[in-house]
Amino acid sequence: MVERPAKRVLTGADLKAFHKALANPVRRDILGYLGKHGEANSTSVAKALGESTGTTSYHLRKLADLELIEELTDRGDGRERWWKARSKDIYTPPGLDLAPDEREAMLKLGALKLSHDLGLVTRAYVGYDSSAGWNRIERAGLHLTKEQVTAFVEEYHDLVWKYASEPGHHPEGSRGIAVRLIVVPEEDESTED
Repeated sequence: MVERPAKRVLTGADLKAFHKALANPVRRDILGYLGKHGEANSTSVAKALGESTGTTSYHLRKLADLELIEELTDRGDGRERWWKARSKDIYTPPGLDLAPDEREAMLKLGALKLSHDLGLVTRAYVGYDSSAGWNRIERAGLHLTKEQVTAFVEEYHDLVWKYASEPGHHPEGSRGIAVRLIVVPEEDESTED
């Protein structure tokens, strides 16, 4: 288990920069690589992703600017910088008053995430019988107040962090598991609260 970092709330210009940066597929691939392997330099990332070291160096620095990864200053020889993924708990509160360009960036990133998530759902169903128990599809319906929804989501986050491991230091026999939680009213009822 890894210690849960402080919740990072993204709003305003930070939100725009974050969404814009993660819309880049190379940066998403770098985050995935570091999440699996823990530590790497631009050469090893470039080799794994089929990119040039100049490209990966640039994107590694941009990810560090967003505090999604950090440089390992005690590693490397001055020429080659080493990086590691940072554990993150990033949150954007609902109902933000976003500028049009911020909203556009958020929607574009949301579309990328949705496309990825639909692929995961399809894979979960297609391979359900042959997954030897790795693929799980759970659904539920509840009647909750808004306060209960908030509590439910916070308990979900606590549960996720209970099982999280440090990037590159995963339990033996473990596999990367995609877990998604979507909480939405079944009917589209507009309410003031």
